[in-house]
Amino acid sequence: MERASQSIIFLLLIFSSTAAQNTTGNSTNEFHVGVILDLGSLVGKVARASVSLAVEDFYAACQNCTRKLVLHVRDSAGNDVQAASAVQVDSIASLIKAYGWREVIPVYDDTDYGRGILPHLIDALQQIDTRIPYRSVISLSATSENIMQELYKLRMMQTRVFIVHMSSTRASLLFTKAKEAGMMKKGYVWIITNGLANMIDSLDPSVIEAMNGVIGVRFHVPRSKELDSFSIRWNRMYHQDNPNESPFNKLSVVGLWGYDTVWALAQAAEKIRVLSNKNNRLQSTKNSTCLDSLAVSTIGPQLLTEIVQNKFRGLSGNFDLTDRQLQVSALQIINVIGRSWRHIGFWTLKNGLSRQLNQNGLEITRSTSMLNLNPVIWPGESTEIPRGWELPASGNKLRVGVHTSAYPEFIRTSKDPVTSATRASGLSIDIFEEAVKKLPFALSYEYEAFDTVDTQSTGSYNDFVYQVYLQRYDIAIGDITIRYNRTLYVDFTIPYTESGVAMIVPVKEKVNNNMWIFSKPLSKGMWFGSIMFFIYTGIVVWLLERLNGNGYLHEEKLECFLSRIVLLVWMFVLLVLASSYTATFASMLTVQQLSPTVTDIHELQKQGGYVGFHRGSYIEGLLEDIGFDRSRIRPYDTPEDFHSALSKEGKYGGVAALVLEVPYIKLFLAKYCKGYTMVGPIYKSAGFAFALPKRSPLLTEISRAILNITEGDSIIQIEKKWTDQNSCQNEEKIADSDAITFGNFGGLFLLTGFVTTCSLSIALLTNHYKKGQQKAGINMDDQSQYRHGQQEENEHIQEEDQNNKDNEGSNDIENQATIISMPHSPNTNTDQLHKITRQQHPPIMVHKSLIGETELA
Repeated sequence: MERASQSIIFLLLIFSSTAAQNTTGNSTNEFHVGVILDLGSLVGKVARASVSLAVEDFYAACQNCTRKLVLHVRDSAGNDVQAASAVQVDSIASLIKAYGWREVIPVYDDTDYGRGILPHLIDALQQIDTRIPYRSVISLSATSENIMQELYKLRMMQTRVFIVHMSSTRASLLFTKAKEAGMMKKGYVWIITNGLANMIDSLDPSVIEAMNGVIGVRFHVPRSKELDSFSIRWNRMYHQDNPNESPFNKLSVVGLWGYDTVWALAQAAEKIRVLSNKNNRLQSTKNSTCLDSLAVSTIGPQLLTEIVQNKFRGLSGNFDLTDRQLQVSALQIINVIGRSWRHIGFWTLKNGLSRQLNQNGLEITRSTSMLNLNPVIWPGESTEIPRGWELPASGNKLRVGVHTSAYPEFIRTSKDPVTSATRASGLSIDIFEEAVKKLPFALSYEYEAFDTVDTQSTGSYNDFVYQVYLQRYDIAIGDITIRYNRTLYVDFTIPYTESGVAMIVPVKEKVNNNMWIFSKPLSKGMWFGSIMFFIYTGIVVWLLERLNGNGYLHEEKLECFLSRIVLLVWMFVLLVLASSYTATFASMLTVQQLSPTVTDIHELQKQGGYVGFHRGSYIEGLLEDIGFDRSRIRPYDTPEDFHSALSKEGKYGGVAALVLEVPYIKLFLAKYCKGYTMVGPIYKSAGFAFALPKRSPLLTEISRAILNITEGDSIIQIEKKWTDQNSCQNEEKIADSDAITFGNFGGLFLLTGFVTTCSLSIALLTNHYKKGQQKAGINMDDQSQYRHGQQEENEHIQEEDQNNKDNEGSNDIENQATIISMPHSPNTNTDQLHKITRQQHPPIMVHKSLIGETELA
């Protein structure tokens, strides 16, 4: 029985089902156990040596045990016993998901063991959206030639990821032949299950060398001193019992499980109480491994309970049979290199992939990404992660389906008169061919025109896309819209054009009789802001002139420099505003005179109007969903048909509107400039893309190449080549002219407001400064003059006093003589005397700021 992950479970079933007390009277302390092994296989031989050593070691350590196990080994002669395989498929699925592979092919023996993994593997792969396109079943009677033929068949397929679930003997032959067939080189991925990975150390070195680059999943066994000591003893016993076996055969986890299982069974045998010495036996056949034909022990349930409840630390690690299955703590991911293998990472059911485990068996880091694993050396000694697929090696070219479009700018097809090969050109073709150039591999292809006769279809795009599902085409390219119903049977690349559905409608003249249309060029906010700034500017200019001494109310000339600057900036704002107002007003008087005849698709439907669409397009179904009666929907084929139908405006077989996708509408309006306009979009769509089979490995590569094109200059050059929209400018394009808002002139108003406010601030500060300086200057001059006048007056008085003293006598005589000699006149009075005195002594002027008003001194 050669299986690694299942052997321990199988042994437990046999032990718990066949354990019985010996019925002979001379060995009452013996506990007989039947063990079924495939002694012709490597696993069976490894397990036999391990269980024999386990019995010796247990009773050497347990001198006081009351019962002793007696093992009866039976050769299964290659017969298989069905066992569970879910202990490993989840780890394989995690690896496939981490590396991004979308398809895998299982290669397995045509046995119960080989087929047993499939249900679990399929379920695990479905959860990560990975499919199995083919199953490679190797018959037990297959020869080397048969295996080589099967390998050549696999080479013809595009999938390059293989999961091998085979016995070590047949797997050795498989990998040897795979290397001969050239399938162990760069680009291939080989994954081996634990049944083979656990025995990798015991394989022939030449086989291991042929397996270079293989990755595998094996059960992790923590290293210990006890394990190292047991390995030495096991090697000695194994080669004594099997002297003709290869010296490279080593102890595996299967042998450790067998060893720990015997210890668990021996401990359980010591705990149970034997109530009866009889077994209920069924009819059996020689060497049969059918559990139904084996003896049924009366103490089986009790023995099984003790085994399941028994948990201990064994050579293989923690031995725990909760839920009657061995609870595996971790699986190890290995990579076959040279004549050995290297560690890649670990996988646990709880935490997924990790690079290392700590001493307690718990992961240090957790991840589901390959970035958290050690690098892998893949077949062909490549460090580049294989993409998991290649183009078939058969030499067949990729079949590219093409569909002639109503707009040849997108795609047109023709036949070569000499070779009869299909030719194709257009925007879609250029994008596809440019994408092929950007692929990281060479892609050979040929165009195949969509033939409605051969395919027995209506010629619609739905039928065209369906041919991919029928495998008539490997890819369909053209102006194909991504639709939900189409994604049910094909996959689409990312779109290479913009999306949307809109209407083409005729335009008509419209006279605007609004008496307040002159106010439309400016928004309400703009009118209010302009008036406020006009008033503010006028007030500031008046204040500036007032502070400068110019009334300005009666004079037109501005004398203040700051007021001139403010007015100059304001005139500039008015000039720009007037120009914008004129342009917007003129646009409203001209452009707005043209308006679409239809603005709402739903109103057209309610009015019972006729609507057209491109024949074969999904738009027909869209119009029916909106509510249009089929009799009101008319199909057309070419842009000329569109123009003819629209020119009749719903009369004489025409339509009131055409519903097309936006790329088509742009091409139509580029050709027919006058008389039509686009309304909408009225419906969202995902755009044009290419269709491929479900889960095609080309999908990701082509989508990535298209993204590279659309993000660069290539798409611009291609669109200019096929859609020259500047060849005909539509001067009658319908577009409502938006009114000028205050925000549009925010910068100008900020400028004039800033200049005006700054000028006013400067003028006020200057005026205040001048007044302060003038007041200070006058005070200082008046005080100086007053002090100087007082000094002169004092000097004059002192001089007079001195003169008076000197001439007192003579002056008195002269005055008397004069008075006596002067004739008395009635006109001579006191005023005249004062006058004479003032002439002799001029008055001193004192500023009113010092004495209140000017006085005579």
